[in-house]
Amino acid sequence: MILAPMQGLTEVLFRRVYEECFPGAVEKAVAPFLSLTHNLHQASPRARALYLRDVLPENNEGSIPVIPQILGKEPDEFVELDHMLYDLGYREVNWNMGCPMRAVTGKHRGSGILPYPGEVRAMLEAVVPKMKCRLSVKMRLGLRDKREIFDIIPILNDYPLASVTVHPRTGKQQYGGMVDLETFAEVLPMVKAPVIYNGDICTVQDIRRIETRFPQVSDIMVGRGLLYDPALPLKRRQDDGTARQRDDKTKRFIRRLMEEIKTRIPHEEARLRKTKEYWSLLWKSLPISEMQAREVLRAQDAKLVDNLIEGFTQ
Repeated sequence: MILAPMQGLTEVLFRRVYEECFPGAVEKAVAPFLSLTHNLHQASPRARALYLRDVLPENNEGSIPVIPQILGKEPDEFVELDHMLYDLGYREVNWNMGCPMRAVTGKHRGSGILPYPGEVRAMLEAVVPKMKCRLSVKMRLGLRDKREIFDIIPILNDYPLASVTVHPRTGKQQYGGMVDLETFAEVLPMVKAPVIYNGDICTVQDIRRIETRFPQVSDIMVGRGLLYDPALPLKRRQDDGTARQRDDKTKRFIRRLMEEIKTRIPHEEARLRKTKEYWSLLWKSLPISEMQAREVLRAQDAKLVDNLIEGFTQ
């Protein structure tokens, strides 16, 4: 199982605490994207460290093993960042061809590049021969049209990609509507590289459904489902312990995550915002009601929020 990249959520703080509480449960993680920037090599050491902080090896000690992800379509900057990441010890980078945010897609980045197969080929022709790391991609079916992917697959097949992760929605859908498993079924046998499935994996039943219907899938990537239920990878296993043991691990994980947020974000307003961002997803893994969960989301005092979460995770 692979942890999906989620901006602001699955960053190194989360990955370290998760590995501490659920060691080995997730095989690897794709990091939230690094957006390409000009003249990175000319930046000061401090500026580079700030830019790369989520994937710096010293920050990721004890974390889930991570694959950096790059967002952008500027070949020179892409290769420059690839070489920098190689020098940090990475051997694979992932190209983001799936981000659905309008501010991104309007620049032909993320899923915004999918209607333009010529731009995809030009990018791969320019970067692959110069890269030091292996390249994988994460993509959607298209930006507005789910058939756009069928013009992209023959291009991807011309390159020795480590894997292709497919989220079977369009960028226009964002995260709404149903995943399109019928189109995914068409896509799967056409891709030469190993295919990873991503999208709406929240329960063991969801995992089994994909694995049963698509046995050719090389792995499953999980995003929000892991925040809804941090013990999901354990439930997938045959030797996952008792329900009580899993619940205890989940509660410990939430407590530790909140402790780390408190330690690393000293500004109270920012800490409160980050705590609530996680809590809005994590509370679903606890035996509490939505009304109880909303007590935390409504509270404006950080001390009260800490006390409420501590009480719910005992």
